[in-house]
Amino acid sequence: MTKKGTVLVTGASRGIGAAVVRAFLDRGYNLVANSLTFSRGEFTSAPNLALAEGDISLKETAGKIAETALSHFGSIDHVINNAGIFIARPFTDYDVADLRRFVAINLEGFLFITQVAVKQMLLQGTGGSVTTITAALAENPIAGTPASVPMMTKGGLNAITLSLANEYAKNNIRFNAVAPGVVDTPMHENDNKAVLRTFTPMGQIPEAKDVADAVLYLTEARYVTGEVLHVAGGAHVGKW
Repeated sequence: MTKKGTVLVTGASRGIGAAVVRAFLDRGYNLVANSLTFSRGEFTSAPNLALAEGDISLKETAGKIAETALSHFGSIDHVINNAGIFIARPFTDYDVADLRRFVAINLEGFLFITQVAVKQMLLQGTGGSVTTITAALAENPIAGTPASVPMMTKGGLNAITLSLANEYAKNNIRFNAVAPGVVDTPMHENDNKAVLRTFTPMGQIPEAKDVADAVLYLTEARYVTGEVLHVAGGAHVGKW
């Protein structure tokens, strides 16, 4: 299968990130997968897959991921910013440690890897794309899921996606986001599924593969930029 370029995926060890890695491997891309650790043997060895362990909130980790991509595959063509954290609790219960953790992982993690990737894409002169996982809750809060502080960061990622889409359009570097609702991942393995189904008008819980399909679409849609694609069964459209 012809290789289609090199994709960087953060937060790749499980859930949505792991599904994204598998989707791109199946399509013949080169992959650099990042996670804090890969201790569970998530992926079998493959010639078009390289692993780069490290804390995505640290600038040196972004450099390590980029170096891995260039040394193994010679280019950086697409980035999937999947790494992120989410904690739901009442607004007044969040503390400064929570805020700093959200900023470090959700925002600084995005900033460092995206900056290094865009610099490389500009050097290559062949365009590329950045797709970021945000959240449907950022645009349509649910009263039973108070998450104001993490949504402050996720909403910021939606905003910067639009700004960067405009800034780099002439360079053919596209920026989009995928905004999931509740997804059937290890994060929700102990939650009541009947309750989770009430969080969407469709009354269903998408799988990680459904989000990966949206990411794959945006990566390959050559003229789509500045979009926030919701994978939430209509949860972003309002009251139901």
